[in-house]
Amino acid sequence: MDIYSSVLGYLFALPVLKDWPAARVLVEKAARLEPRDWRLPLLGCEAVGGKPGQAIPAMAALACVQTGIILIDDLLDEDPRGEYRLIGQAQTANFAASLFSFGQAAIIQSQSQMQEKLGAMDTLSCMASTVAFGQYLDSQSPQTEDAYWQVVETKSASFFAAALQLGAWFGGAPKTMVGNVGQFGSLYGVMIQIYDDLNDSLDEPVSPDWIQKRSPLPILFAELVEHPDHARFQELRHDISRPGALREAQNLLIHCGAVSYCVDQLLQRHDAAKKVLRDLPPACQKTLEPLLEDLVAPIKKLLENATPTSGNKKE
Repeated sequence: MDIYSSVLGYLFALPVLKDWPAARVLVEKAARLEPRDWRLPLLGCEAVGGKPGQAIPAMAALACVQTGIILIDDLLDEDPRGEYRLIGQAQTANFAASLFSFGQAAIIQSQSQMQEKLGAMDTLSCMASTVAFGQYLDSQSPQTEDAYWQVVETKSASFFAAALQLGAWFGGAPKTMVGNVGQFGSLYGVMIQIYDDLNDSLDEPVSPDWIQKRSPLPILFAELVEHPDHARFQELRHDISRPGALREAQNLLIHCGAVSYCVDQLLQRHDAAKKVLRDLPPACQKTLEPLLEDLVAPIKKLLENATPTSGNKKE
């Protein structure tokens, strides 16, 4: 099944959206990127014994809400690549609000049982409001570890929990199982955020987090924890565009223990998610466990590529 074509076909048959070409263009643009997250409701559905076709409304609902979330996130971050640069801030806000309502419509218009619809609608609305709160917190540029984890729990954790739960509802799972799937998804979402933070901090060329003085977990660690190179890291942090500064700062992330700390946090969530899986049926475990392993496997490669270069470290 081509899930992206299926999702678009389902959405474009909805009232209002079928008569609103400009809104359809936004969803089509998102679909062309083939977001992996759109597949999560399908996995959630199959994990509880549902068929792929049952997951289409759940995938469509998630597609709409995620597209709206990205529109707003780009506005809040003043991302130069954001859609608002093309269509304006007012229109972007209007489209985002509409996309959230389209997500609800995708659930309401489905042929599922009312109990499944109500469960999915509750999941989607709670996720949307929680992520909005998380976007607000994130826009305040959290500078403490507690503030960082609160942002992760309200944004990444709630989004990925809901993505899998939507599929579980449409797969006909009982409420308790939906809750367990969501607990797994929450831990997986935190893992995703930690991995993305690691990757962005150690990637080349320089990521927007460095340039915009944002504090993903490795950088936040290096800023908050006392270590011998703390002053030097702060100096580099404020002049990261200077030749050689990025590589030296990345080496300091390794030397000060920031990377090790992030890997430890990621593996703790990995172990916790494995424990949650043990309370789910074997078929569910078989479907969801690869999400964890696919995420952990690149960490080894990431660490291999992050071997420090002593020549860039100030003596």
